[in-house]
Amino acid sequence: MTYARTEPTDQEPDIRARPPLVREFLLVAGLFLAYKFGRQAANGHVEEAFRNAGNVWDLERALHLPGEGAVQGLLLHSQPLIHAANTYYAAVHFPATALFLVWLYWRRPRHYVRSRRVLAALTGAALVLHLLFPLAPPRMLPAAGLVDTGQVYGPTVYGQTPATDTMANQFAAMPSLHVGWAVMVAVGLIVATRSRWRWLWLLHPALTLLVVVGTANHYWLDAIVVGAMLAVALAVFRLPPSARTAPARQPRPDLRGSVEGSPVPAYAGGGAPGAFASVGPSPSFGAAGGSAEPADGADAGSRAPARAGAAR
Repeated sequence: MTYARTEPTDQEPDIRARPPLVREFLLVAGLFLAYKFGRQAANGHVEEAFRNAGNVWDLERALHLPGEGAVQGLLLHSQPLIHAANTYYAAVHFPATALFLVWLYWRRPRHYVRSRRVLAALTGAALVLHLLFPLAPPRMLPAAGLVDTGQVYGPTVYGQTPATDTMANQFAAMPSLHVGWAVMVAVGLIVATRSRWRWLWLLHPALTLLVVVGTANHYWLDAIVVGAMLAVALAVFRLPPSARTAPARQPRPDLRGSVEGSPVPAYAGGGAPGAFASVGPSPSFGAAGGSAEPADGADAGSRAPARAGAAR
């Protein structure tokens, strides 16, 4: 009987799976910069962004999704609460994801490689969707009747004039990478750790979802779409077999000292008493002499009369 254990089998990282540090730093930094400048390149398309926003808003109502205003109404009851939500939106997104990658790189290198690939694929696909489907956030849509909490209560990462904002593309609401990255952080830490408290990491994406909706920066559909994209990325970039399971334990020997699948001793030779003829179950022994059954068919035939005589 064999026993299989899932990764991580202990708390020591597999340093052989850790990619070169300088290369990874340049790669991850390059991905962040490429996405940021890519979003800025996709800026503009104001009329199309507002037209798409109206379609998304109507689709949500047709699907009977809860109104974003219900979440914002809860936050607006307390100015410190709405200020905390704006701060969470502005300050947690990038640092949390960066710390997640750093910890995986140092403690779970195999999981790091997979997570980095998933995040890169998700971010690249999101950038393509931003280019193809510009979308104004609900805080800009008059039909939504929502408050731009960042501009009113602060802090905010966006300029007051979205069409000329040089810091960020405000017409890239679909999909929400705030939610996508937060879900990936939670999933990555749950898979890479074995603490009984690891499921509490799900609070990060849950809180992020409430924040992006309550601050009117994203629609519910923005989170649904990024969740589907992340599921596809996780299915494509799976852990290699060597990282998913640890090597199986060797079975314990029985009382006779023979183990199925154990290596043949170096001193084993043909015809010697007690020698094993092949790797596998222990050879059967005769009732009288105690010698091993011969492995060769011809040899067995020549000894048959002797055994018959001994039996008589």
